[in-house]
Amino acid sequence: MAGVTFSHVTKHFGDVIAVSDLSIEVADKEFLVFVGPSGCGKSTSLRMLAGLEEIDEGEIRIGERLVNDVPPKDRDIAMVFQSYALYPHMTVYDNMGFGLKLRKVPKQEIERRVKESAGLLGIEHLLDRKPKQLSGGQRQRVAVGRAIVREPNVFLMDEPLSNLDAKLRVQARAEISKLHQRLGTTFIYVTHDQTEAMTMGTRIAVLRDGVLQQVDSPQQLYDYPGNVFVAGFIGSPSMNFFDASIIEEDGAIFADCKDFRVNLPEERKNSVKPYLGKEVVVGLRPEHIHDPEYPPPGIVPSLVESKVEITELMGNEVNVFLSTDRNDFMGRFDPRTKVSVGMTKTAAFDVSRIHIFDKQTEKAIR
Repeated sequence: MAGVTFSHVTKHFGDVIAVSDLSIEVADKEFLVFVGPSGCGKSTSLRMLAGLEEIDEGEIRIGERLVNDVPPKDRDIAMVFQSYALYPHMTVYDNMGFGLKLRKVPKQEIERRVKESAGLLGIEHLLDRKPKQLSGGQRQRVAVGRAIVREPNVFLMDEPLSNLDAKLRVQARAEISKLHQRLGTTFIYVTHDQTEAMTMGTRIAVLRDGVLQQVDSPQQLYDYPGNVFVAGFIGSPSMNFFDASIIEEDGAIFADCKDFRVNLPEERKNSVKPYLGKEVVVGLRPEHIHDPEYPPPGIVPSLVESKVEITELMGNEVNVFLSTDRNDFMGRFDPRTKVSVGMTKTAAFDVSRIHIFDKQTEKAIR
């Protein structure tokens, strides 16, 4: 088994910088997820690791081995793509064993690996079928099985679930996470879906325009985003943002959001005092905006008068879209709430969970 190291890796496509000075260490047996919007450089990073793209600057190591000039077939990696790329004229068994056959692996060893991998994935009964006889979820498992039989040091997965429907994606996420635990191998996974990233990764690397924004555990990214972009990208629905200024009155410090203000908790005073009289960006997640009639225990509420624009009943909660004269935001209310469209409603902001960012740099103010 082996970890992976990117050291100051840069990739250009003409005048476009696809990946800029990427440095990250992936520990042995870790499940790292690259996440970000389309065009952020996540797939390019994976393809450089696989050897499918040459790097322009920097170094990539698998374990202690420098692989910049090592052909893809000799890097001891296996890759699962968005397109499953199964051979339509071959059975599932032959699709899974074809790469081993090309490497002249003995027939008995191929049979052992294919049957073992099929058992892990629950597709033993499909080995005699051809791809056209399989569902999307079954094809996805075959593509993963084809990678497993290689017994590589590193698994690379490039949006392997994007062709599945919502229910199958949830199921497949769990299967891949279990597979990582069983195999004890390094997994590097690319997705634009932050829900996949949050539920699967031991760590998440957030990319934007080819630049690494932050890498940390899912909970740390959620609780302590390093900048406005990470705060808005991680979490679903995304964080509410308000342009504000920091003011002080009678010893209390407020974030003045133009048509309402919120009282900042005592523990935030020292960090924001240098910003008194300055513009900042205030962030608060929808799950931290409540109906004051049904508040969860332990919140520190600041009440904001607003108008209800839209409600979405989700069963276990109600998504409520609210507005003031200058701000629009969303809260997630207790299902017992009595809100209706058009009514005036007081929303309870849990200021203990508030995020504040420098207006110019967009970096978090700790």
